[in-house]
Amino acid sequence: MASIVSLLLHPERRRAAPPLRVDLRRVILGGIAAWVSGLVVAAVLLATGMTTSRGVATCAVGIVLGGVGLLWERTHRDDYLAPVPGEPGEPSETGRG
Repeated sequence: MASIVSLLLHPERRRAAPPLRVDLRRVILGGIAAWVSGLVVAAVLLATGMTTSRGVATCAVGIVLGGVGLLWERTHRDDYLAPVPGEPGEPSETGRG
């Protein structure tokens, strides 16, 4: 096994795990949901006078950027969900699986 110093000096020797294939729409919608809940909390705090409008604006920008992320995901969905040949669970070329 290579030492940490050796791996830092020669990054090409590292073994990287293959990236996970996930549905980005779910991830982005989860982030938007978190920003919406933050917006509700910030709005309540603003209504009670415990904070300024900066938190509300930050959460609103997070929601807008999440919407931009959804638009990006929609246009690139075929690229990141395309089947990779030879990946486990993908059907073979013969069609017999």
